[in-house]
Amino acid sequence: MTRTVSQVRRLEGTVALPADKSVAHRAALFSALAHGESTLNNYPTSADPQSTLGCLRQLGVQAEYSPIGQLFIRGRGHDGLRAPTAPLNCGNSGTTMRLLAGILAGLPFATSLVGDSSLGYRPMTRIARPLQQMGAKIRLTDGHAPVHIDPARTLYGITYRLPVPSAQVKSCVLLAGLKAQSSTIVIEALRSRDHTERMLGLPVKQIQGKRHITSAPHLIPRPATRTLPRDFSTAAFFMVAGSIIPAGELRLPDTGLNPTRTGLLGVLRMMGADVDVARERVVGGEPIGDLTVRPAELRGVTVRGAQVPNLIDEIPILAIAGTLATGRTVIRDARELRVKECDRIHAMVTNLRLLGANIEEFEDGLAITGGRPLAGTDVSSFGDHRIAMAMGVAGLVARGHTTIHGADAASVSFPGFWDVLTSLI
Repeated sequence: MTRTVSQVRRLEGTVALPADKSVAHRAALFSALAHGESTLNNYPTSADPQSTLGCLRQLGVQAEYSPIGQLFIRGRGHDGLRAPTAPLNCGNSGTTMRLLAGILAGLPFATSLVGDSSLGYRPMTRIARPLQQMGAKIRLTDGHAPVHIDPARTLYGITYRLPVPSAQVKSCVLLAGLKAQSSTIVIEALRSRDHTERMLGLPVKQIQGKRHITSAPHLIPRPATRTLPRDFSTAAFFMVAGSIIPAGELRLPDTGLNPTRTGLLGVLRMMGADVDVARERVVGGEPIGDLTVRPAELRGVTVRGAQVPNLIDEIPILAIAGTLATGRTVIRDARELRVKECDRIHAMVTNLRLLGANIEEFEDGLAITGGRPLAGTDVSSFGDHRIAMAMGVAGLVARGHTTIHGADAASVSFPGFWDVLTSLI
């Protein structure tokens, strides 16, 4: 699918964002591990969370929507999960594959986790190594999916230091720890997304500047009713759009404001963005608030080191902000972008050069000298939802028309993205 976007002078309106995918995956998985029925309000219809539901159904878990859109999940507990009759299809979702691997590592039946061609390129050794240290029997293909898990006699608790900040690896190990014979401790030097420890109520200690998160067999998830926060990573596209379009005002109610997710908010404010946060509150253990975004003159910034883990998914749209900012925007220490749904560094550099941006590519990031006007042309999503949406925002400020090839990739996280964008013009 292609989508053509034209330059605009004004954006105005209220955006009903989809639910947070990271929270949704975990809410569904933890509900399946509980004993009893859980209710999830606002569970997203996008492809990745639906892949998680599909895998759970293959494992014998009942997950059904009510007429008003609530999702009911009847948890079976670890021991109630049953062997699937076919490989578990994780689609494009690395979160589904990595977290399920942790859950399945200690079960008495064999399973295989597969995905689409993009997911097949993403590194899985980073979860296989700690799980094998715990006694799990996992086989990969050249370090990638398919992930084959054979029955393990016993899982043992370990202390594992994350070599790189990764909420998916952290969660995988902690979930395996729920079936281990003793406590499992994950140590992270840089704080990554903390939805797993929040939702499971896992003990967290700060020791010499590092976070020690513990899971153990007695920390069994409980059934619950949860209202999922709206996705900050999707809000990011509208925050940048509302900042760089000359006129208008965008309102983003009920947006998740988990401090391990909102690094972009701080960076945009450093750039001079006009973003207000109102009615801050906690819902289901997650902080949320209402955002209002107005146009502003942006200036370049440098983002690196400890800033990066908390805005890794927002870097593509941050690059768009950099093209409109005065001065130089530099993003380093973001090598993880090379192994996302596509090589996002290469994708953004390629597309922005086509649009006329002054951009440099590094192995671990990029640099943009802002102020050069963008000119519409043909660009590609590279099959990546975040690249597709970032290019849609770029098309709003580029002279003429910008055609995004593979624009349907946006449905992975926001099926209604293009219609919503059009409604704001």
